[in-house]
Amino acid sequence: MLEWSMKRLAVVSHPDCLLHDMGPWHPERPERISAIMDALEKSGIAFSRLEAPLVAREALLRVHSEAYVQEIESASPESGLIQLDPDTAMNPHTLDAARRASGAVVLAVDKALSGEIDAAFCNVRPPGHHATRNRAMGFCIYNNVAVGAAHALQKLDRVAIVDFDVHHGNGTEDIFKDNDRVMMASIFQHPYYPYSGIEGRSERMVNIPLPMGSGGQALREAVEKYWIPALDAFEPQLIFFSAGFDAHVRDEMAGLLFVEEDYAWVTGKIREIAGKHSMGRMVSTLEGGYELDSLARSALAHIMELAKG
Repeated sequence: MLEWSMKRLAVVSHPDCLLHDMGPWHPERPERISAIMDALEKSGIAFSRLEAPLVAREALLRVHSEAYVQEIESASPESGLIQLDPDTAMNPHTLDAARRASGAVVLAVDKALSGEIDAAFCNVRPPGHHATRNRAMGFCIYNNVAVGAAHALQKLDRVAIVDFDVHHGNGTEDIFKDNDRVMMASIFQHPYYPYSGIEGRSERMVNIPLPMGSGGQALREAVEKYWIPALDAFEPQLIFFSAGFDAHVRDEMAGLLFVEEDYAWVTGKIREIAGKHSMGRMVSTLEGGYELDSLARSALAHIMELAKG
């Protein structure tokens, strides 16, 4: 085991997350979970395994409307696929997978706030950051990171969400844009799906658009110039990551040019902020990343930085 792995790190997942399947053509596929877990198991990082519970309905209703939660429950098919939007479908196992994905983040929050762990990575799917209060979209059904953040606010005054997915986390912004207890710091390719994140930027919604072709230097400049001062001023008591790895140069989903070292660097910078303001507590949940080799390597680089004391 690696000697520098001083933090108590948990990896939260569940076999149900492998059963959600939107078809062999779909980039958001079960193998994403397995690729990350295989890389972790070969790495020598010390971590505990936690099984994601089914999220409590009460936790969902903090960020989603009753009508939306009922809509998703009613849509769950007995067989085959049902489309929620052109990119997002449900099979008979999707509802439980989505409940586990949100439940993972809630469990990670509870473990972090109780002092049982210092950091967690939720290796779950479907992802969440495009799900708005009332709408599924962009592969996302429940907004996992938002569910976890709202749960944390039952005990804390302020939390921050850091989102480095190639796509803007429009759902997270939709849910928290008027909540002065939540800060969101994000980078994303623009113009690009979901064509949001430019309007409504503020000291709490620190959304930094990057043009196609931007690489690690642009990420570093955005983080140093915008994210770090805003996070320091906000003083979050817990930091969440919407950890999407589809900005990698080998991921054909989009057109940013990040590499594994960029994900390690940004995680390390946020770890320093967590050490100053959040007692080192960090909870990360998987968003995008669709080329399996680069996804596994990038997620591992991110998790290794989470694990550092």
